[in-house]
Amino acid sequence: MPLVRNPILPGFNPDPSVLRVGEDYYIATSTFEWYPGVQIHHSRDLANWELLTRPLNRKSQLDMRGDPDSCGVWAPCLTHDGARFWLVYTDVKRKDGSFKDTHNYVVHAEAITGPWSDPIYVNSSGFDPSLFHDDDDGGGRKYFVNMLWDHRRRPHTFAGIAVQEFDAGSGKLVGPRRNVYAGTDLALVEGPHLYRRNGWYYLLTAEGGTGYDHACTLARARDIWGPYETHPAKHILTSKDSPHAALQRAGHGDLVDTPDGRTYLVHLAGRPTTQRRRCVLGRETAIQEVAWDEDGWLHVKDGPVPSLHVDLPGARDEDKYWAESLYTFGAGSGENARLPADFQWLRTPDTERIFETTADGKLVLIGRESIGSWFEQSLVARRQTHFSYDAKTVVDFSPADERQFAGLTAYYCRFNFFYLTVTAHSDGQRELLIMASEASWPLGGLAASTLGDAVSIPNDGRVELALSIRGKALQFSYALPDAADWADRELKKIGPVFDASIVSDECGGHQAHGSFTGAFVGVAASDLNGTAARATFDSFLYRPVRDESDRYEI
Repeated sequence: MPLVRNPILPGFNPDPSVLRVGEDYYIATSTFEWYPGVQIHHSRDLANWELLTRPLNRKSQLDMRGDPDSCGVWAPCLTHDGARFWLVYTDVKRKDGSFKDTHNYVVHAEAITGPWSDPIYVNSSGFDPSLFHDDDDGGGRKYFVNMLWDHRRRPHTFAGIAVQEFDAGSGKLVGPRRNVYAGTDLALVEGPHLYRRNGWYYLLTAEGGTGYDHACTLARARDIWGPYETHPAKHILTSKDSPHAALQRAGHGDLVDTPDGRTYLVHLAGRPTTQRRRCVLGRETAIQEVAWDEDGWLHVKDGPVPSLHVDLPGARDEDKYWAESLYTFGAGSGENARLPADFQWLRTPDTERIFETTADGKLVLIGRESIGSWFEQSLVARRQTHFSYDAKTVVDFSPADERQFAGLTAYYCRFNFFYLTVTAHSDGQRELLIMASEASWPLGGLAASTLGDAVSIPNDGRVELALSIRGKALQFSYALPDAADWADRELKKIGPVFDASIVSDECGGHQAHGSFTGAFVGVAASDLNGTAARATFDSFLYRPVRDESDRYEI
C-alpha cells in the first residue's frame, strides 16, 4: 500500500468521527463557532478526501449568536444503522469556569448529503456525545454515550463516561443512566466511542486534555454496562512522552474497518512550529493503522507515538494539495448566496444580513459589528491549510469615517488576528490601516489596536489587498488595481513583518486546553455607525507556497 503523509485533513479539522458505508468513507469534524456546522469529508481510499457537506445549515438546526470563541459545535459523531445516517453533536454556550452549558442534539438523514432533520434535543449533562447502534441482540437498540461534567469536583470536573438507552421512535433517553468508566490517572476523560467485536464492548476515549498530554485510551467489557477494564498499556496513542515527534497533541480518535479487514484509527493531532510550539493550523485529522492481538486488544502499528507516514489503500494527490485556488462567487442572497465550499462564516444563520453574491461572481459583505464580535459580524474565510501561502483580494469600498472598515484578515478569534483594512480618517479621507488584537502583543487584552501609520489612498477606486505568510513571518501589501492588470502589478509592502505564529491555538486568549479552532484567512467588513455599509470583493486567491524551511511540507 502507498505511504501517505499525515495529516489526511490538514488545517482546522479536529475531533474526527469516521464511518464506512460500503466502499465510501466519511469523516465528520468539529466546526465550533464557524457556520454551517460540522464538516463531512468523503473518500474512497482513506488518502484523498473531499469536503462533501456541512449538514447543520439552517436556523432550526443551529444558531450560535452569542457563543464565545471555541464554543459552538463540539465533537460530532457520525454513524449509520443500516437504514439512515445519524449525527450527534453538542452546541456549547459556555465553556470557561466551573460551569459548562453543553446542549446535545441528534439529527438524521436518509442520504449523507441530506436533507438532514431538525434536531432532537437529548440532554445537557456533558459533551462529546456519540450514538452506538447495538444490533447484536436482535433488538437494534441505540445507546447515547457522553462524558459527564460535575462542576463541584474542581479540578476533577470530568466525572466519567455515561451510557443510556436512546429510543429513536420517541426521540428520548429511556431507562437508567449509568456512569460506566472513570478513565485513568491521566484524567479528563471525554470523546467516547463504543464498538462491539467478538463478544466484547470496546470503549475508546480521549484523555489528558486536548493539549500536549492528549491520548487515546481503550477499555473493554463483556456487558455494555461494564465493568470496563483498561487496556494493559492504558493509552494506545499519545505523544505526551515524545516531545520531538512530528505529530503532537494526538488523541480523540475513532475506528474504522476496511472491506479487506484492516483497521484504522483516525485521530486529531497538531504540528507545532517555532520554539514556542504554536499550532497555527490548529488540530488536524491524522490516521494510523492498528492491529488486534491474540488477546483481543488493539495496538497502533509502530505506536503508541503517531507516525507521520502511514500505509493507506490509496496515494495522496500531491498536485491537488499544492494547487492554488482562485475563488469567485455565485449569484444570490440569503440562502441562495453561493460561497465556494471552502468558505465559512461566524455564528449566525441569518446570512442575508451579512453577505450576498452577485451575477458577475463578486462577494458583497454588509458591514455589521466589529471583527471579533460574538453575535453578528460580516467575516467570510477559509482555513489556512499550509504553513506558507499567499492570499489576495480586490475590494471596492467607500468608507465615510473611521467607524467603517473592510479588508483582508488572518484570523483565529477575537483575541488574535491581523487585519489590513480600507477605512477613512475622521475627515473622510480614505486610507489603509492595519489592525490587530492586543492579545497579539505582550500585554494582552481584548481591544483592537492599530499598528503603524495609516497610508492615504484615493477616495475612489478599487484596492488590492494581499498577505504573504512564510512560516512565522506575515507581510501585508497593497496596490491600486485600476492602474493596471492586477495579475501583473507589483504590490507595495505595508506595515512591518508580523509574527504569524500568534494566530494559533496557543495564543487564543484562553486557559490551557481552551482554544480549539485554527487559523483562517478571508475578508471582513464592519460598520460601527450601524448604516450597513457595503464592501464588494472581486475574487479571492489562496496560493500554497513550498517553504524550504518547513520540515512538514517538503
